[in-house]
Amino acid sequence: MKMNWADFIGKILNITLHENYGMTMDTNSNAPFYEIVFTTGRLTQVYEDGLFLETERENKIVNIFVPHSSIKCVEIFSI
Repeated sequence: MKMNWADFIGKILNITLHENYGMTMDTNSNAPFYEIVFTTGRLTQVYEDGLFLETERENKIVNIFVPHSSIKCVEIFSI
């Protein structure tokens, strides 16, 4: 099944990425684990190979391109 992401332009997306960033140690098992990375923003454009989000950080507009291959899960908000 393919998503028609254009249906969600203007919605807030909270995307869980496949990539694991930032290794840390579990002190109980003495084993490393990876933190899950999220990115959040308003969907502004849709491309064949990814999504373009816009968000605000430190009072500046930031644009984020997320390749489809990096997306693990998406939460869609109608805010």
